[in-house]
Amino acid sequence: MQTMYWLVLFVILLIIEILTMGLTTIWFAGGALIAFVAGVLGFGTIVQMIVFVVVSVILLIVTRPIAVKYFNKERQKTNAESLIGQQALVLEDIDTLQSKGRVEINGQEWSAKTDEPDGRIEKNTVVVIDGIQGVKLIVRAREEKA
Repeated sequence: MQTMYWLVLFVILLIIEILTMGLTTIWFAGGALIAFVAGVLGFGTIVQMIVFVVVSVILLIVTRPIAVKYFNKERQKTNAESLIGQQALVLEDIDTLQSKGRVEINGQEWSAKTDEPDGRIEKNTVVVIDGIQGVKLIVRAREEKA
């Protein structure tokens, strides 16, 4: 009867995975299935538990990076992530040392700072967004094309 618990656990984990599609329980469902097979083959409870843990960890380590790469291809960037690489206009002088500076992009104002060597960018400069740190955009002055 103990081996049936593994089968029940497998089904529960599979249902959770189907409902969430988060690639969180599928690895443990695989471990439960193999532990069930170990139980059917006559191995004891301790061996079944070790098989469950070992197989789950191996599946997690080996297959998760591959699965995440292929299943998250169509992941929608958040609004903030979509700003990276775009241009913005400096509304208030940016001075990273004094924690001052605002930029406007797509009609929205954002606090900004820069990694420029002097830590300053003047008002009305067009900048490129390199990243986001908390609620501040990390910007650099746009290079003029010759």
